[in-house]
Amino acid sequence: MDQKWMQRAIELAEQAEQLGEVPVGAVLVDENGELLAEGYNQSICGHDPTAHAEIMALRQAGERINNYRLTNTTLYVTLEPCPMCAGAMVHARVGRLVYGASDPRTGAAGSVFQLLQSAQLNHQVEVVGGVEQERCAEQLRRFFRNKREQQKALKKARQQSESAD
Repeated sequence: MDQKWMQRAIELAEQAEQLGEVPVGAVLVDENGELLAEGYNQSICGHDPTAHAEIMALRQAGERINNYRLTNTTLYVTLEPCPMCAGAMVHARVGRLVYGASDPRTGAAGSVFQLLQSAQLNHQVEVVGGVEQERCAEQLRRFFRNKREQQKALKKARQQSESAD
């Protein structure tokens, strides 16, 4: 079941990438394995620093069930959540997180911070990491490699244009 939903999250991440967004996708399912909501990164195109894939899915699910409490749900996301998203998951009372690639810079499910299972908070989220890890990590590596190549090409074109003037 985890692979099935992570595959859908990967597909959503591809949609984000097509928009020029960092390719992260998220899927929220209920305790019966029924799809509640989906999301993908939209921060850049929406000019919204909170429009991460997880937040988009949590918002959509809250609207769908008319409740901000999302108990007994599982959130599948291609990249380990950041502190903002982890905080939202705790506040929403998400029961379980399944993520693909770890985030060694801002991961809040154990890589850098451990917010989801912190005894200081009033809710803990079960965490399963590394599902489809290599596919998720490669998707992100490819995106950032392509971005760097585009920046180099743009810089080179500018330099050639300036030297021709």
